[in-house]
Amino acid sequence: MERFENETGKRAIWRGSITESFKKWQNGEEDFEADKERISLYVSKNIKDEWLNFASNNDYSTLSKLIREALKFFIKYRSKIIVKDKNLDIDLLSSLSHDLKEPLTSIKGYLQLIIESHGNKVEDKVISIINNVLGQCTILENKIIEYLEKFEYAKEEQIDRFMEYDILLIEDDAETVSLLTSYFKSLGISCQGVLSGFRGLKELKRHIPKLILLDIILPDINGYEVVKRIRTNNKLKEIPVFFLTAIPHVEVEKKIQDLGVTGTILKPFNLSDFDEIQEYLDS
Repeated sequence: MERFENETGKRAIWRGSITESFKKWQNGEEDFEADKERISLYVSKNIKDEWLNFASNNDYSTLSKLIREALKFFIKYRSKIIVKDKNLDIDLLSSLSHDLKEPLTSIKGYLQLIIESHGNKVEDKVISIINNVLGQCTILENKIIEYLEKFEYAKEEQIDRFMEYDILLIEDDAETVSLLTSYFKSLGISCQGVLSGFRGLKELKRHIPKLILLDIILPDINGYEVVKRIRTNNKLKEIPVFFLTAIPHVEVEKKIQDLGVTGTILKPFNLSDFDEIQEYLDS
């Protein structure tokens, strides 16, 4: 039983009775492998690997234990981490928000998986608490987004507002933006880059490009949310969208189908990977 709990983070005995999860584990059923595949829809492989490595090195057998320790840490150090200076460096703020949103997405994903896979086995009171935590996660996420939306990157202020172009590149890494805009220019394709999801949506109000190249993990809203907003806008919904991401294709495949995304280019990329973009624009 101890091995089961260490490996899965689940309980072998609950209220004096052997759990169904433990019985399935004993019988060698593939239930847990299915969970691992489904969680891939919410959490990227590098985050999962990072969590497993962290958990094994710090004796965190379950996510709930980590959350408890994190809350204790927050309560103890809250007064020391409250930011009083409103004149923050936007690059620092962007980096901080990015670091916050990835684990926040992971926590939301695991909680959603618990409800979806084991909701009928868990007490209503526990489900209520999980839903409350999910709600708080969403509130925190929205606060991050709301705060970031007030800022504009200094580099993006240099955008020529009268310029029209073929590709809108929404990517938070400035070096990648610089590389790709230069590369497309060498092919005779005009490309405008912005460094956040909200800036991309704002730019689409000014100009409708022939194609959008979009990172998924952004400092404010993720690429999935950007596509949802594009698809609900009658003026924008027909624009082809290609994801540019380090998240393995198998993990975003369902999202691609649900959101009507045209294609995906994986990072790290070769410039030849963008031949598909050129062919698409030429067709």
